Formats: sequence, C-alpha cells, structure tokens
Amino acid sequence: MRHRRKGRVLGRSPSHQRALLRNLASALMLTERESDVDEVGAAANPGRIITTVAKAKEVRPLVERCITIAKRGLAAADRAREFGTTADRDSAEWKKWRQGEQWRKWAAASAPAVTARRRVVTLLGDKQAARVVFEKIAPRYVDRPGGYTRILKLATPRLGDAGPRAVLEFVGREVGAGAAPAPKVEAARPPRKAKAGK
Repeated sequence: MRHRRKGRVLGRSPSHQRALLRNLASALMLTERESDVDEVGAAANPGRIITTVAKAKEVRPLVERCITIAKRGLAAADRAREFGTTADRDSAEWKKWRQGEQWRKWAAASAPAVTARRRVVTLLGDKQAARVVFEKIAPRYVDRPGGYTRILKLATPRLGDAGPRAVLEFVGREVGAGAAPAPKVEAARPPRKAKAGK
C-alpha cells in the first residue's frame, strides 16, 4: 500500500524519473528563449508545454523552485552591483579596485548569486535553460510571491493510450500584446454508431 507516500512513480526508476522531470522543466524554460522562426524545434507556444496530467503535477514544483532560487540570485546580484566597478578588466583602475576593500564586499555580496545560478544548473541539468530562467523568467516574477505556473487539463486524451493530457504554462502571459495563443487541440472523434443488430 502507498499510504502517506507522496509523489508519483510514473512507471520509471528513480534515475529515470529525475531525468524526465529535468527534461520537462528544461523544455518549458527553453520555450521562452528567443529563437529564429525557421529554427527546427522552435516553440509554437512560448511558455507552454503539453504533457500528461501526472507529469505536469510532478514537474510543477521543480519549475517553481528554480524560479524562486533565480529570484533570490537576482536580488543578490543587485546588492552586489553597488560594490562593482565599470572599469575595463586589467586596467589600472580595475587593478586598484581588485586590491581594495570594495572588491571583497563585491565578492561577498555576489556569492549568493553565483550559488543560485549553480543550483539552478544542477536542478535543470541544462546551462541554456538556467540562463533563460535568470534572464527572462525570474525578472518577470520579481513581485510575485509564488504560483508561477498553472496546469490546464485538455479535453481530448492522448491518441494511442488515451492518457489524460494537460498544458503546463507560465502565468501572466495572457495580458498584453505578447499573449500566447490558446493551445491547438484536435477535435474529439464523433461517437460510434450503435450496430443495428443489437
């Protein structure tokens, strides 16, 4: 019995589960990157992926955790900027700053930002996805305390095994000119006609 056991096995070994969740989270993050229209694999709907309901419910906490870590890292980077310098690297001014107290303060203030970036890379397993989180997604949700994603169940099941499908998407994209269009869903098949002999 599975009493008080949280989470879903998803019919996979633990390492396969971790890889699946990382790949789904990275795929969702990478839909937000700017890509050429002709690029193969470019996202049709930015900030949105279609998967099964169970997988969407499992990957959602991972996505939210990555965004929260990135928000904390951005706050630390903002605090570190006041101790930074605008001088070119290896210039006389930069070398003086590097030897002074301001550099030590900058290094101490920027350490949490570096740690946050490394944690997101570890969780996602993809440097490009982590870059998208820090540059595009986390700044969008600076004022939001949580709940960065939503799960919308689709009416039509998956062809082949009739698995229930869902859309996992970022919230806040439905207002303004950059709103993503509604997901394209195939029309449901018409019901079968009853046989005349029965």
